Parts: sequence; structure tokens; C-alpha cells
Amino acid sequence: MMSLRPIYGHRSLLDRLGGALASSRFPQATLFVGAPGVGKQRVALWVAQGLLCEAGAGPPCGTCNACRQVDGLGHPDLHWFVPIPRPKAGDPDKQVDEARESVGQAIEERRSGIWQRPDGLSSHALASVRLLQRSVWLTPFAGERKVFVLGDAERLVVQQASQEAANALLKVLEEPPSDTTVILTASDPHALLPTIRSRLVTIRVPRVTDDDVRAFLTGELDPPLKGKTLEQRTLLAEGSVGRALRGLGDAQGPERAAGALLDAIRQGAASWLPLVLAQPPWSARGEFTSRLDALAVALRRELEDSVAHQTPDTRRRMEALRRVEATREAAQGNVNPQLALATLAGELERLV
Repeated sequence: MMSLRPIYGHRSLLDRLGGALASSRFPQATLFVGAPGVGKQRVALWVAQGLLCEAGAGPPCGTCNACRQVDGLGHPDLHWFVPIPRPKAGDPDKQVDEARESVGQAIEERRSGIWQRPDGLSSHALASVRLLQRSVWLTPFAGERKVFVLGDAERLVVQQASQEAANALLKVLEEPPSDTTVILTASDPHALLPTIRSRLVTIRVPRVTDDDVRAFLTGELDPPLKGKTLEQRTLLAEGSVGRALRGLGDAQGPERAAGALLDAIRQGAASWLPLVLAQPPWSARGEFTSRLDALAVALRRELEDSVAHQTPDTRRRMEALRRVEATREAAQGNVNPQLALATLAGELERLV
């Protein structure tokens, strides 16, 4: 059976969380916040393991039946909700059933211990919130507690038109059953409704060190990364293992694509326009952000060289890097990648 990968880094955070677990002071409703890919959901699952551990209050022992079940994402009292495509059924009950099936499929895919961010169209829609609400009031199946982890909570669809969903979630967070712990994770906590944030204890999950990223890339991948590819990915990560993993299906793909785009931009619109038109306008969002990540790394290297040699184009290179990072941030929302890339290419043509 596949199991979750070990946590790399976060030693100080785990010590603090372990102390809260040992003293039975871990809050019933929390929000883990931090940059994308730093391990918020993995840390949340570690806390869930500790809460469900058969050895008693404290950090997870890692060896009891409950810990092994959490490690394999098979514990019946662990409920992990991740963004899914909006259910297509018309009947509300059938939507909940469809959401249950979609969440189950998503978790099955994560049993390898390595996963990518959901595509930009996935969310926690009303059907997912209803499923969570129904599950919260069930009696624990195997032990005395149940734990809910709601990953990428900024994708909650609880707008004015969905007051039922908002009220259901708020009720759970305000008065969760005594045997229930709810953990939300978010990269952008301000995307959550203030009424939801106010009911959560916020815990920050920091970035990890470059050594932690290297240790993961050499210890958890088959084959392990090494040499130039390892160093490129470590630089790309900026303290986020998840960011280092993006696009690894073709480890050199994003770097090649970024290099080709940068060369084309320097030759003018006639050269970069065909590359922009080849960018899918709605799908392949993961590949798009991987290309932007690689483009940022290439520009950062050029900026470092410019600073070192005190060349006059330093300010323009800094602005070029800022434009790429702004586009990457926008790409996490509902934007058209093709239009975003066209706008970026036009801006960079004046800067690089």
C-alpha cells in the first residue's frame, strides 16, 4: 500500500504542534496558512494522525494501526476534502453523491504521497460543503474522534448566492461536535469570508530550507534528481517542495519552454506570437504556471548577473521579474492563460 511521504523541514512547527497535542490544547477549528506547496496539507495530516493515534495524546507514534491507516489515507475517521470539479447532477442529493465520488477519486490519486495543485476550475462547491456538514455529525467509526482537513480552502464557493453553504460551514466551525477537529489550509486566507476566518485559530506554515528541498528531491523521487537539474529545481522551489515538483513529468520541459519564449520575446512579436497562440486558453494550467516559474528562474539568474557586473539594465530586469511573478499570481485565479501570456510577452519585450 502506498503511503504519505515523510515531512521534510518544519521541525520547529511540528514540535509546537506536538506540544499542543500532548497537552490536549490543539484547537477544534484551525487555519493553516502559507505559500503554495510548503506542506500545509501534509502538516495537517500529521496533526490528524496525532489526534487519531492509539498511543494517546501527543505526536503520532507512527506505528499503531490508526497511524498506519492515516499514512495510507485509509482511516475511516479522517475526512480529507480537496477541490473537485463542480458536480453536474441537477438533484441536490445526487450532487452530494457525485461530490463524494469525486473527492474519493482525488484522494485515491494522492495515495502516492505526491500530488499537484488542482486545476483552476476545481473548487469546494455547495455539494462539497453539504457532504462535509453531513459527515461532521456522524459518530466516529473506529475511535473516539474524527478529523476533517479542507485543503485549498480559499476555493470555497460561499458567496452571497450560496448562503446555505456559508451558513452550514459557519455552523460547523462555530459549534463543532466535541469529537470533531476541523483543519482548513489556504495560501490566500483573505480569500475566505471574514466570518469564517474569525472562527479559526490561524497557524502559519513557513517555507523550508534549500537543504530540505534537496533532501526531498533526492530521497523521495525515483529516479532521484541530481546535478544541474537538482540545483535548478531547488532554486525554483524558493522553500516550497510543491513548487519544486511542478512539471516534473518532463523535468526539462518548462525550462526549455521558458528559454524558447525568452529568446522569441527578444526577437519581437513576430517570433513570440506563435508561441503564445500555442498556449491552450483554458486547460494545462499546471504546465502554464510551471513555464512561468521557469521563466522567473531564468530572469532571476540574469538579474543576479546584472547586479554582480553593475550593468545599466538592472532596473529593467527587476521590473521584468516582477511582471512574471504578478502574472503567475494571477494564474492561480480564473484567468485565460493564453491572454495572460500574450500580455506578459508584450510587457517583457520592452524590458528584456
